[in-house]
Amino acid sequence: MGYAQLVIGPAGSGKSTYCASLQQHCEAIGRTVHIVNLDPAAENFNYPVSMDIRELITLEDVMETMGLGPNGALIYCMEYPSLCFFFVDKHLEDNLDDWLEEELENYLDDDYLVFDCPGQMELFSHVPVLRNFVDHLKRKNFNICAVYLLDSQFMTDVTKYISGCMASLSAMIQLEIPHVNILSKMDLVKNKKGLEDYLNPDPKTLLSELNQNMAPKFAKLNKTLAELVDDYSMVNFLPLDLRKESSIQYVLSYIDNSIQFGEDADVKIRDFDPDDIDMDAPDIDD
Repeated sequence: MGYAQLVIGPAGSGKSTYCASLQQHCEAIGRTVHIVNLDPAAENFNYPVSMDIRELITLEDVMETMGLGPNGALIYCMEYPSLCFFFVDKHLEDNLDDWLEEELENYLDDDYLVFDCPGQMELFSHVPVLRNFVDHLKRKNFNICAVYLLDSQFMTDVTKYISGCMASLSAMIQLEIPHVNILSKMDLVKNKKGLEDYLNPDPKTLLSELNQNMAPKFAKLNKTLAELVDDYSMVNFLPLDLRKESSIQYVLSYIDNSIQFGEDADVKIRDFDPDDIDMDAPDIDD
């Protein structure tokens, strides 16, 4: 069984920086992770790239062929692959599956992969490409967790918090896999105390703040949104400060637990032959 993180979130939320810091942290503690680039527009990396989607297609090729800007080209190629990639026989999704199938042959069954995804929200909210990609990994017996990053500096008021929650919930429903929300760039936040209310929000407080910030005609909508956040209590955020190894380890442990990484290690320990145990060894309490 393999393990994977699907790192998603808005553009500029720190996905690639998170991947680089995670790789460095794991290397320091003697653990191996493989970072995979799924962004055809990526140029520079601060981590070793184990697999790169640009071997299949680059955004520059699509922009030049179709005469589109970067955002439009990426969305267009995802939604209309047969038009964009007329120089291949199959859709992008089929090529993506073939490419992934070939690349995964180079890894062991219990390897840990981290997929650095593009930042266009449509890709993980309603365009089916990433959902199909996830389904392919499941068929390959991977346990997968979506890691949704949101810039902590974005959380300046309750309306932006609700917006972030709705985007996260949309991705959660679309992908249907374990989901961990992270407030990134905590090292850049000056007023950390102001974010505490958003880490484990109280619905009554949210509703009160929404009503204060919005016109009375939105009162019913505000009540519905506050109840939605409360009903889906999994829409909580973990703070991540990349300056602190303890913060990275905490987030990693949380993700590992969600995909059951390391649980088979307990089984392997119990498989030892009891006759191999040194009965004369001193008790640890002695």
